[in-house]
Amino acid sequence: MATPPSSTTAAPGRAPELVRGLGLLDSTTIVMGSMIGSGIFIVAADVSRQVGCPGLFFLCWVISGLMTVSGAVSYGELAGMMPKAGGQYVYLREAFGPLFGFLYGWTLFLVIQTGTLAAVGVAFGKFLGVLVPWVSAHHLLVDLGVMRIFGHSVALTFSTQQLIAILTLIFLSAINVFGLRAGAWVQNVFTILKVGLLVGLVVLGAWWAWGHAAPAASQQAFWQGAHWNVATLTIVCAALVGPLFSSDAWNNVTFAGSEVINAKRNLPLALLLGTVMVCTVYLACNWVYYRALPFFGSPQAGLMERGIQYAAEDRVATAAVQVILGGRGASLMAAAIVISTFGCMNGMILAGARVYYAMAKDGLFFHVVGRVNSRYHTPAVSLLVQAVWGALLTLTGTYSELLQYVIFAVVLFYILTIIGIFRLRRTRPDAPRPYRAWGYPVLPLLYVVFASFVEWALLTHNVLRSLAGLSIVAVGIPVYYLWRPPVARVSGLGTRG
Repeated sequence: MATPPSSTTAAPGRAPELVRGLGLLDSTTIVMGSMIGSGIFIVAADVSRQVGCPGLFFLCWVISGLMTVSGAVSYGELAGMMPKAGGQYVYLREAFGPLFGFLYGWTLFLVIQTGTLAAVGVAFGKFLGVLVPWVSAHHLLVDLGVMRIFGHSVALTFSTQQLIAILTLIFLSAINVFGLRAGAWVQNVFTILKVGLLVGLVVLGAWWAWGHAAPAASQQAFWQGAHWNVATLTIVCAALVGPLFSSDAWNNVTFAGSEVINAKRNLPLALLLGTVMVCTVYLACNWVYYRALPFFGSPQAGLMERGIQYAAEDRVATAAVQVILGGRGASLMAAAIVISTFGCMNGMILAGARVYYAMAKDGLFFHVVGRVNSRYHTPAVSLLVQAVWGALLTLTGTYSELLQYVIFAVVLFYILTIIGIFRLRRTRPDAPRPYRAWGYPVLPLLYVVFASFVEWALLTHNVLRSLAGLSIVAVGIPVYYLWRPPVARVSGLGTRG
């Protein structure tokens, strides 16, 4: 458990600062809670359609888990070296210079973090609508028609689903303003709840599987169409998008590095524990789907005949629980996803605001965003700015498309950060490293190689989206040169927290 923050008031004449108040449990729940959103409940359908056979389906989840854990244990070295506010922003800044750090923070604020918050918030509203029918994308409070922007149709509507998403975003942002422990308490409670629900799903599935045979067609065609060549590997890599982003945001805890107690130990440990537990549970959940439902299916059929591939609205988890428990399954899974997405939003809100705070302290974002609330010692303005932009993206209804555009860029930033470990080993060999990346240099190198192949697969399968994502990053280059202060104020390894 966390101990109380190291200070609660600023020294006379000194600006208030962030305080260390996150223990190992808090840090681990931020890792796990930020990872587990709505993806694990729905992306299995799309992955199954892309790969076409159960063997490759499970291979995607195994590779995704190995990549996530290897990335996390590699990041542990950087987290132990630089337990600062901003996390990955700081690592890129120190390894490659302030421009690279800014481009990451720019993209994170513009689309990655806030776009994900918008998407998860709408998912929260969508599944809440199963329990409360008033909350619906079709229940419009405002309808002003459709506008064309850069060739895309943008609906000028405002639904009850969007209202709930925005209110939830504002509510959780406000909670996080009122102290680090307030946000951490919410994170602990909801992460424990949703991990418990996923474990319960696995136990329930194992109990049910004990008395029911697996669908014969799924077993007989386990490796159907899987040719061990570059073409199959490319298909698998392209299909990794769903599993990787169901497991994404594991790095969010590093954003709050300056607020973690004994960060040089607890950050690397939280990254390892959190990712291993979530990836293990994810693999087990997909086994439950495979045992309860046929892998192959048809979009024009009933519950069982749709299978995993064509589960209604891609709600594979709901379909599996309906098979196991009957009609109560839809409501139970809706409640589980409501809890999961609520906790996911809180973790991302808490962590994301620390990146923009760190950028502002370096003179690379609005100066006011670098202020800390004198009473609660939280980056209140940063939390507010993040909430406002996330709410605006929710209103546009284009957040899902934006996230698809930046998939290529997100993986690229992960690759650059891992390469940063090699660069800092060479340029700063004497820097304190309380934890050294496990398996170095082999494991980090394998991550870079495989992630690069994923990038190649994305570029060949989604050329326009990948280039559009890179263009979002590239726009940040002139912005950086316009924004940077006359005298660089970026901190080194031993300065600003």
